[in-house]
Amino acid sequence: MTEKIDKRLRAQAFRQRLTRALGDSGLSQSALARQTGVDRSTISQLLTDEGARLPNAHVVGACASALGVSADWLLSLSDRPESAAELLAGSLSLTEAPRALVDERIFDWHQEAAGYKIRHVPAALPDMLKTRALLEWEYAPHLGRTADQAIGASEDRLGWMRQAQSDYEIAMPLYELHCFANGTGYYEGLPLDLRLEQLQQFAVLSRQLYPRLRIYLFDAKRLYSSPITIFGPLLCVFYAGSHYLAFRDRDRIETFTTHFDRLVREADVTARQFPAHIEDLRAHIT
Repeated sequence: MTEKIDKRLRAQAFRQRLTRALGDSGLSQSALARQTGVDRSTISQLLTDEGARLPNAHVVGACASALGVSADWLLSLSDRPESAAELLAGSLSLTEAPRALVDERIFDWHQEAAGYKIRHVPAALPDMLKTRALLEWEYAPHLGRTADQAIGASEDRLGWMRQAQSDYEIAMPLYELHCFANGTGYYEGLPLDLRLEQLQQFAVLSRQLYPRLRIYLFDAKRLYSSPITIFGPLLCVFYAGSHYLAFRDRDRIETFTTHFDRLVREADVTARQFPAHIEDLRAHIT
């Protein structure tokens, strides 16, 4: 809640902030008058008048726009001088998502969030738990001659992520794992031995790394989630195929954290049940 202050003090704060913004902008009083469409004498009065009156909203807004600050800041309603557009630009970013494993951008985010809980809904199966054979089957056709080098570098990063101090919660739809186990859909043509090896790795790692790694399976008929990673309180990142959409403002991060927590709360297979579920799948596939 905004603190109520005396009108005279608010008017004084307005003059001080307007003077500061004008100085930072490099504009003269005459230039500011031209850009705001008011007389120069009006600008001079705004900067020197010792009275308790504030200018009307149109003048405040015009000055804020011309000086590249927010009207709320000029009026002491906010401690952030950035304009709304600058605040939005700082809280939202769009970066290219190459068809690769752990690219530089993803790895930077994981390093930045080291020590925080990382919540993850993968686009398919979680890369950080895949065998090298599955990585080669999935990525080598798209990486060309650099496949071996790229997969080797990514394995190092995946190893770092598994050994980092962050807790990982991973939520996946049940059908994704069942399609993998049976070699259907996206996984059509994946040899049985690779599927068995990968399922074994899931079972082993989910036991070895628990409780720092917790994997949940939810029913996509009841719940839906796009691919998303929430890096503690720092940012949440959506995977949109060709790009990552990253948010850093607290309200959005809290909203999608709540969304992820619902996936966990309503999971059909909990983290404790996950290894046994994997072994049951492994025992019944052919």
